[in-house]
Amino acid sequence: MAATYRLKVLTPTRRELDEDVVSVVAPGEAGYLGILANHAPLMTTLKEGELKVRFADNRETVYRVGGGILKVASNDAIILTESIEQV
Repeated sequence: MAATYRLKVLTPTRRELDEDVVSVVAPGEAGYLGILANHAPLMTTLKEGELKVRFADNRETVYRVGGGILKVASNDAIILTESIEQV
């Protein structure tokens, strides 16, 4: 089983996701970036684009995010975004 970490996605009005995931591919300002468990600490801005999430149960879901901020530290990833919707 692949190592997992916690992903939280927050919008101004609610918590959209709070689940264990295996990987995330996010639309960073300088290009897409992949996040796996035990990733080095990171804080970056996100542009509008596709957010690909592979959950602990191995399902993969693609979302459209409206830009925002991504913070990764201590096996937690937090995305603050104006909007997110499943594609």
